[in-house]
Amino acid sequence: MKIAVIGGGASGLVAAIVAARNGAQVSIYEKLNRVGKKILATGNGRCNFTNMNLCLDCYHGNIKKAQSVMEFFDLYKTLEFFEDLGIHPYIDEKGKVYPNSLQASSILDVLRYELKRLNVEEKTDFNVRELRKSKDKFSIIGTDTVTADRIILATGGKASPQLGSDGKGYELAKSFGHSILEPFPALVQLKLEGKYFKRMAGIKFDGLVKGYSGDKLIREEEGEILFTDYGISGPPVLQISRRVIEELYKGREPYIVVDMFPQYTKIALYDILQDRFRRVGYKTLEEGLIGFINKKLIPVILYEAGFDNLDKLCGKLNKKEIYRIINILKEWKFPVTGHNSWQQAQSTAGGVNLNEVNPQTLESQKVKGLYFAGEILDVDGDCGGFNLQWAWSSGYTAGYYSSIDGRII
Repeated sequence: MKIAVIGGGASGLVAAIVAARNGAQVSIYEKLNRVGKKILATGNGRCNFTNMNLCLDCYHGNIKKAQSVMEFFDLYKTLEFFEDLGIHPYIDEKGKVYPNSLQASSILDVLRYELKRLNVEEKTDFNVRELRKSKDKFSIIGTDTVTADRIILATGGKASPQLGSDGKGYELAKSFGHSILEPFPALVQLKLEGKYFKRMAGIKFDGLVKGYSGDKLIREEEGEILFTDYGISGPPVLQISRRVIEELYKGREPYIVVDMFPQYTKIALYDILQDRFRRVGYKTLEEGLIGFINKKLIPVILYEAGFDNLDKLCGKLNKKEIYRIINILKEWKFPVTGHNSWQQAQSTAGGVNLNEVNPQTLESQKVKGLYFAGEILDVDGDCGGFNLQWAWSSGYTAGYYSSIDGRII
């Protein structure tokens, strides 16, 4: 059986390995000059390839429709799969799993070694323009025209197009009658409304960020937050971005609230500041906050709190004025105006409608012999290895069932 895997990313490589292990003749068609480039960029070059805290709550889109896929090739099968290829796992304190070498290249290397051992053909610089089916054969029209008995569409979504995911797979899926749920960036930095971002750019702190739509809290995350010249970034911002951007795409007006001191209640923070201002009552308000918050932030926070005179002495502040500062430190509100581009996005929300795909085998319900894997489907995960786990699980499933005639055993 000849199987063509369209796309040489994470899901495509695993799909090719599994199909070849089942005896299929497999070729990978990749538009870039080598496979797996996006793998090298994951986990800041270390490849956080799964997570010990894996659960369906870490996913979005139509993940319930694909639950059997996650169970078919679960966390422990993933760890075993990669250990068999030579990857010894390193697990950090948050449950993120990396190769012990802390090199993303290790993951790609062992996958490619296995492809070579199985005689899987890697056809790079192959831009697939069109797919057709006549009787039981598929035609893949691109740099050349080739045929296959089965196709696994693993082209990715639209995130990081510079690494190969440009949305072309959606057009190929639509040509076979599939509907696409509108893709939008997930895990991406947020653009905010505000006057002082250029002054604050580069400032980092550990804090809490909450996303709201109207009065409804839609998600909150804690961790290192980074102010940028356009808004805000950092791991907790990426985590909430998917839900916030979804609200934007629905025509709503989401906003975020930043808490710079989540470890303190407002009352506790008042006691700290009151004592501080008593001790340094002879200093100006601007001078009195040095050593407590980042120096570049001090005038911004004071302006936001409604202070025009930064030379006012700390000892002259009353309770109401101290609480004006506290309200900014604990509940700094920013309307969300947009997000960074697909180039900066780490994953894609939306994609091929899973209601049109067999939930156990990932075979198209419209075209026999057409399978899907990875980010092209309407499933996306949080930061922390969850998107790669979906790639492995869906790739394994598509590779397995495509190479045994789609039989569920």
